[in-house]
Amino acid sequence: MFIQILLQAPTIVQKDIPLPLPVPEWFLIVVLVSMFLVHMLFINFMVGGSIITLAYQLLGLRKPDYDKLAYEVAQTITVNKSMAVVMGIAPLLAINTLYTTYFYTANALTGLMWIMIIPLVTIAFLLLYAHKFLWHRLEKNKLLHISILATSVAIFLFVPLIFLTNVNLMMFPDKWSVVEGFLSALTLPNVFPRYLHFLNACLAASGLLLVWYFGRSSFDFEGKFPALSRYRIRLNLYTVTFYGSVVQFLVGPIVLMTLPTQGLGWNVLGVILTGASIAVFALFWLWKELNAQEAQFGKHFPKIAVTMGIVVLFMGSGRQLYRSNVIDPHRKLVAQKTADYEKMVQEARTEAARPPAAGPATAINMPGETVFNGNCVACHQVDEKLVGPAMKEAAQIYKGNINGLIGWIRKPGKKREGPAMPAQTHLTDEQVKQVAEWILSLNT
Repeated sequence: MFIQILLQAPTIVQKDIPLPLPVPEWFLIVVLVSMFLVHMLFINFMVGGSIITLAYQLLGLRKPDYDKLAYEVAQTITVNKSMAVVMGIAPLLAINTLYTTYFYTANALTGLMWIMIIPLVTIAFLLLYAHKFLWHRLEKNKLLHISILATSVAIFLFVPLIFLTNVNLMMFPDKWSVVEGFLSALTLPNVFPRYLHFLNACLAASGLLLVWYFGRSSFDFEGKFPALSRYRIRLNLYTVTFYGSVVQFLVGPIVLMTLPTQGLGWNVLGVILTGASIAVFALFWLWKELNAQEAQFGKHFPKIAVTMGIVVLFMGSGRQLYRSNVIDPHRKLVAQKTADYEKMVQEARTEAARPPAAGPATAINMPGETVFNGNCVACHQVDEKLVGPAMKEAAQIYKGNINGLIGWIRKPGKKREGPAMPAQTHLTDEQVKQVAEWILSLNT
């Protein structure tokens, strides 16, 4: 039923504020794509590293060296967390500037959950630090110590779902009129496939990072973990990377199929399929590593790392191309509505600047009409329903009740289908009275 309603939902087209961009659009796109990929890489390291640390700590309940291994991995998480936060500022500013209407509309529609990202992430970060710095103090209370990390991991697994729901909603302007909060936005296509893709990216990226981290010649693995084999641990981490990548490879087509088809141009498909083709080589070299003898182990790592970096660049570029394709028709509608609105405002100002005609005052030259033309014509017409009802209909409803009409303008309710009228708090009391007098004059 909900899907049926979505398919029938009218598209909301807002007016925009036609302000010039501070820099060329292409520059903002480059910043958005490049810095977002760096940001997401560190997010992957942070989330995937937390999951791997939790797994090692659970193993450490039986084998103490795994607990030591978990401690070593935990040292990387807070660093990656800090990098993720810092690297997230530039793409956030870029997307705010490039897609203001879409980003803030999605923010408003997901409401409380979007705002909750900040306190949730703050709690998760504080728990990470508590887990890291209380490691030795809680040596005799491992269940409490593990519970601290498990709570942080649970938050890390939930926050990306909020973020993905929000950025996914940006690309569905035709669904804005029926989405009522986070849970209904969560039911839109593409959210869960992208979430599954993200989780496996976290595991694949973190596994590869730790293969390098524990493989450094300067890292005294054998001295720190005498009961563990460096080769075996790195092999297990390579396995995590391989299967995480395989699941991403399998989920990728589902992600594409659940996207709105109007954005899937040949430019998008070409970039994404090129990235997927390159990913095959990375999977091949990963498979070679998993089956290599210990003496030959690790020789393919540079090729795997570089190839995966190229794949990420292609996929990030494809995502930006898709976003541009799918939003572009709606942006044209917004631009046209903005131009029409500005034209009406200019006409109203020109009309207001003309000397009043001789003779008794009429509804045409009443000051309330000027206020109406400057503030209300985007949603209301005199004789016809636009976004809101015709003014002659309002005049009939509030005939002889100017205080009721003034109260409605100041604090509108929702009595019919379509978007609710916002409160006109920017108008002065005198302007509201003038508009109300003019509307009621339409009864004559």
